[in-house]
Amino acid sequence: MMPGRIGHLPIAAENPLGLSWHDSAWIPSLNPSNIMDYFSERSNPFFDRTCNNEVVKMQRLNMDQLRNMTGLEYILLHVQEPILYVIRKQHRHSPDQTIPLADYYIIAGIVYQAPDLASVLNSRLLSAVHHLQCSFEETMTYSKYHPSKGYWWDFKANKSGPFNMGQSAPKEVTSTPKEEPSTLFQRQRVDMLLAELVRQFPLPVTQTTINQNGVTVKTENTNDKSSEKGGEGNLNNIQIKQEPMDPISSDMTNGNMQGHMDIKTEIKQENMKPPPEKKPRI
Repeated sequence: MMPGRIGHLPIAAENPLGLSWHDSAWIPSLNPSNIMDYFSERSNPFFDRTCNNEVVKMQRLNMDQLRNMTGLEYILLHVQEPILYVIRKQHRHSPDQTIPLADYYIIAGIVYQAPDLASVLNSRLLSAVHHLQCSFEETMTYSKYHPSKGYWWDFKANKSGPFNMGQSAPKEVTSTPKEEPSTLFQRQRVDMLLAELVRQFPLPVTQTTINQNGVTVKTENTNDKSSEKGGEGNLNNIQIKQEPMDPISSDMTNGNMQGHMDIKTEIKQENMKPPPEKKPRI
């Protein structure tokens, strides 16, 4: 039961920091009293069969006898029930002198080997150097040179670098604001303003009359307010348009279409100023 094993390679050829081990039958009943028995299972790749723990277990002795022995041994270093247990692998030279070799932590029944300080520093340094190298490579893609201009930086939004290769340029999302419906106050206010504008600026009145000769006369009375600014008063513009009636109606009224004529007469009366008098030059 070693999900961390890589293929069928021997354990010595694998990196122990990438391995993990667990036994599902033991996980529900793990506690500080049986955690060492769980760690000493034969399928656990982190347990060495030549350690003093295995010797004491085979001789059915008390685990306190490990202090009187020399060699490789495992001890329970830290307990944080019910999920965390830390086991240390060490070499004992005397009852008071031991040299730590490795630490193993058990989280939720899964055994991992804790990395040593050199492995942590090596991993962090390699990660930092990798990101710095990628940054320099991307920076060099923005550097341009021309004999007449020299060096300059060419930053473009659609330029692809080592970090964004294979990724499409982000599309600009244009969000149109949602129009809110007008309130009752706004509608009443707009209607009142429109009514006020119609009252101040009334539409021109058109009168249509039909003469006996079948001529339609349209009369429009408009007030030219632009003349008020010049102080000349209101000017009454009267336009009279005479248009012939339809051929069918003219035939019915006059009896024939021979007398039909296109009549269009416009009469415009305005108050006009006389042209300025020409003064003789002296």
